[in-house]
Amino acid sequence: MAQSERAALCDTALQVGEDQPTLCGDWTVKDLVAHLLVRERSLGAVGIAVAPLARVTEAEMRRVGKAGFAELVERLRGGPPLWSPYAVPKIDQLTNTLEFFVHHEDIRRAQDGWEPRVLGDDEQKLLWSMVRTAGKQLVRNATVGVWLRNATTGSEVVLKDASEPVVVTGVPSELTMFAFGRQQQARVELSGPDEAVATLTGASLGF
Repeated sequence: MAQSERAALCDTALQVGEDQPTLCGDWTVKDLVAHLLVRERSLGAVGIAVAPLARVTEAEMRRVGKAGFAELVERLRGGPPLWSPYAVPKIDQLTNTLEFFVHHEDIRRAQDGWEPRVLGDDEQKLLWSMVRTAGKQLVRNATVGVWLRNATTGSEVVLKDASEPVVVTGVPSELTMFAFGRQQQARVELSGPDEAVATLTGASLGF
């Protein structure tokens, strides 16, 4: 799925255009593509994980972004270089499935008239498994209890326990977007105390 989402993101990026918005703050589609390239191809990516070095990554993104948009997209489509840890298939699956799915949706859902994609059962099962695993870290900043409920299977996972939690119900792809901090663009149902629901809706979620 990591590879199919990479290809789909590249297709969508070319379709909507480099100057279109994304859900990543003020980044354009070209900015997002540059970010993804730096992440898996440059030592300048250190600022993604180490906040004090964020300026290093920003400078590297600006440098990479000087290239033409079509060239950047095709470079991203080609995958990471052989020396990159992301070139290892297991690491690619573990780290890039959610990365490329969420960022693909960041492009799609920033455009007018977007609708959720219909994903296959295997893809939804994989996303459910991954968001269950990463979920506690994703909601670490939430100040209320958070449960995820898979609308397809009825399965639940407790990401943060509390006496009156907010239960977030949806298909795994939508739960993934919610947990990654895209609450306003996730097609989910929230149940729980009104104040807790409002708090979670406005919380800073994601990595």
